Amino acid sequence: MAKRDYYETLGLARGADAADIKKAYRQKAKELHPDRNADNPRAEEQFKEANEAYEVLKDAEKKAAYDRYGHAAFEGGMGGGGGPRGPQGQGDFASAFSDVFDDLFGDFMGGQRGGGGGRARATRGSDLRFNLRVKLEDAYTGQQKTITVPTAVQCGNCKGTGADDGSEAVTCPTCSGMGKVRAQQGFFTVERTCPTCNGAGQTVKNPCHVCHGAGRVEKEKSLSVNIPAGVETGTRIRLAGEGEAGMRGGPAGDLYIFIEVEDHKLFERESTNLFCRVPVSIASAALGGEIEVPTIDGGRSRVKIPEGSQSGRQMRLRGKGMPALRGGGAGDMFIELAVETPVNLTSRQKEILREFDTLSKENNPQGSSFFKSVKGFWDSMKG
Repeated sequence: MAKRDYYETLGLARGADAADIKKAYRQKAKELHPDRNADNPRAEEQFKEANEAYEVLKDAEKKAAYDRYGHAAFEGGMGGGGGPRGPQGQGDFASAFSDVFDDLFGDFMGGQRGGGGGRARATRGSDLRFNLRVKLEDAYTGQQKTITVPTAVQCGNCKGTGADDGSEAVTCPTCSGMGKVRAQQGFFTVERTCPTCNGAGQTVKNPCHVCHGAGRVEKEKSLSVNIPAGVETGTRIRLAGEGEAGMRGGPAGDLYIFIEVEDHKLFERESTNLFCRVPVSIASAALGGEIEVPTIDGGRSRVKIPEGSQSGRQMRLRGKGMPALRGGGAGDMFIELAVETPVNLTSRQKEILREFDTLSKENNPQGSSFFKSVKGFWDSMKG
């Protein structure tokens, strides 16, 4: 059976360039991989055909020979540098697939792929997190705060190059500037960060005496942070470029400030609303009156207590809550009454309360209703 045309195998027109060939092979490799085609008995054979076609067409000399002589270029020693390697014409799959592996996973694994030209790989610095606790009063008004962050900053002596006295970095001898080394493990090629240059692709002959070749140094940095009014616990503030310095002149990471608003002794917060629990005497709750309550802005408000108020009753002070973080006004403040039972009574106070209790049994609507329901329950149980 005649061999299928390599261009046709990859779904290409003759004359396709290297970029089109690689792109077509990537698609075929994903489409025909045996692990994804368990129900297709021809998938493995087609997969090998695609590998063989790519092994030839990716090589400029072999491609030129194939374009001129076709499959005959690799039969009987015709000039073309030899045919596809490996058993049964499979080709060097590990080599072919590793080229595509770079495109599929290189960026995901954090490396900037090098072309072997010995370029230093500029790596973005890490993002940093800083937890900042603020008082509820500061979250209400907003605040300009100075924080001190331990971080890695660019070395001032070598300007981030890692080299001393203006000396230049040289191509790493282990990875030849790739920043990665490959090891064959059976059918697959495993790729790892180069242990000599740590992925930089270059090594420094004369390391900077300040940063020892790292290009950056550990240092505490003071920053001014604007805490906007209305922040809540979990609010995140991003300071672009204030994270760790990048390697080899790469951009710095970002600093993320996570806000935690401290609990308050007087106020509880729920979104933009505030709640304040205020104790009142039995007499004030029964007779009514006025009380003075604090507000989060440091002011005072007078609140009228209706006669016969019970514990848990709430009164609203509109607009006295927290401001909304992105505008839209302020929330409300709710005053919750807690009717307080007196303690440490004198004999005279106890006598007055007993007399009051005797005279006011009909004036306790909730108590009367409750005990009527209890009596009805017991009567039904007897029946």
